[in-house]
Amino acid sequence: MTEHTLSPETKALLETVSVATLATALFKRGLRNQVIQDVQPLTRKGRNMVGPAFTLRYMPAREDRNQLVEFRNPKHPQRHAIETCPPGHVMVMDSRKSATAASAGDILINRLMMRGAAGVVTDGGFRDAMNIGELEMPAYHNRPSSPTNLTTNEAIDINVPIGCGDAPVFPGDIVVGDDDSVIIIPAHMADEVAKEAVEMTAFEDFVLSKVKAGATIIGLYPATKDENLEEFAKWRAANGR
Repeated sequence: MTEHTLSPETKALLETVSVATLATALFKRGLRNQVIQDVQPLTRKGRNMVGPAFTLRYMPAREDRNQLVEFRNPKHPQRHAIETCPPGHVMVMDSRKSATAASAGDILINRLMMRGAAGVVTDGGFRDAMNIGELEMPAYHNRPSSPTNLTTNEAIDINVPIGCGDAPVFPGDIVVGDDDSVIIIPAHMADEVAKEAVEMTAFEDFVLSKVKAGATIIGLYPATKDENLEEFAKWRAANGR
């Protein structure tokens, strides 16, 4: 499979559009399950998180394999993932949709941020969530979770295909998170999806301005009346969109 890299131009476009708009663009292409379910930002950052996915997979813990002594192993997959996630990437963790044990805590997530990661997502929970929420780096999870990950989960594999909140995530897929949620864009679609989402956003902003001025959505959203399309063209020219 050809490797697709995230261009600076596409990254900049994805930083300007919502996850909801991206979900519609992917829906048009037949992809209906790319939004990670049951995750939310620890704190809203007012900007989008964008980067290629670097993955960590957890499996159910077996007690004899998951004692605190495991953390002394420098190749422990959880620790090793933190130390090998490339700068600019988003670490995405498959925690089996379980927040009964934490995916990581604030020390590891601080280290991830200091190494230049663009963000972190888990379908489980974080311990020390109040501290992680104060970081500059965006972070998303299900809910706060204090027990160590060893309690019910074992970090078992790095940078492999995973499921996170029912969304399929392949290494290198493009992760976009806004102040609502997170979506996964197949890497080979990122350029075209980003461009289309920017176009969709321009039209949606025009529609919203009309609705706030008292207009009906009939014939406007979707634009089934030619006069609305003509007015949209004028609005774009006047607003540099």
